[in-house]
Amino acid sequence: MQDNRSENVVLIGKKPTMNYVVACLTLFNSGKAPVVVRARGMAISRAIDTVQLLGKAFVKNLEIKDINIGTQEFMKEDVESSSSTIEITINKPSPNVIQIESGKNKGD
Repeated sequence: MQDNRSENVVLIGKKPTMNYVVACLTLFNSGKAPVVVRARGMAISRAIDTVQLLGKAFVKNLEIKDINIGTQEFMKEDVESSSSTIEITINKPSPNVIQIESGKNKGD
């Protein structure tokens, strides 16, 4: 997994899904693409919901560049513990280029 201090990372937690969707949109609109949506444990489903909602309602043709899953191990009260992690890298599609044919009429 990448460094937590990256500017283009949205860390998913316990807030409502729309908060994270707005955070992703804000990063896209400020030119910080690609955006990495990162979660662990019970928040993984919220991360997936965030990306799905973002793609279906706000950013048409959202590009999912990469999905990384893993396990993070740590010590909690002298007990070794682990948590599943997910990192989804998304990118806003580039604007479509409109091709205009010159010199042709509809009737030709």
